[in-house]
Amino acid sequence: MTKHIQIPMTNEEARTLKAGERVLLTGTMYTARDAAHKRIVEEVKQGKEIPISLKNVAIYYAGPAPAKPGQVIGSCGPTTSGRMDAYAPWMMEQGQTVMIGKGLRNQKVIEAMKEYGSTYLTAIGGAGALLSKCVKKMECVGYAELGAEAIYKLEVEEFPVIVTIDSEGNNLYIR
Repeated sequence: MTKHIQIPMTNEEARTLKAGERVLLTGTMYTARDAAHKRIVEEVKQGKEIPISLKNVAIYYAGPAPAKPGQVIGSCGPTTSGRMDAYAPWMMEQGQTVMIGKGLRNQKVIEAMKEYGSTYLTAIGGAGALLSKCVKKMECVGYAELGAEAIYKLEVEEFPVIVTIDSEGNNLYIR
């Protein structure tokens, strides 16, 4: 059975998702890769305002390709999530509830997920062109000079993911 989930979502909602569940996401998510994560952390520590609220946010670890004429977005597949592991516990402490990417996460990230009630969802690598069809609207909302690594606001409809690590630490990679 596939769950239909609205994003953003609260920690309470994230805690209801269980490893192995198939999910279709609809709503607002943001893209951010390691360069954007690093900048977010630095700017908050400097007391600067950042481009997005981290409360209940869903962040997709992706760098969208430029859109061709008539498209909303180019290919938009997930990047390796481990590159964000240095920042993820801090991001969850600030309120992030959903991480979307591909690949393994380290134990510190999993412990933070359990503490803060966050979940890790996997988008299928190599399916960026297919995933882009779920994006109905895209807008650069921060760090435009980073190009594909800027922060983009995506409005998505039935974006397919799998709950890979849930807020209890259940992990499909080690079953």
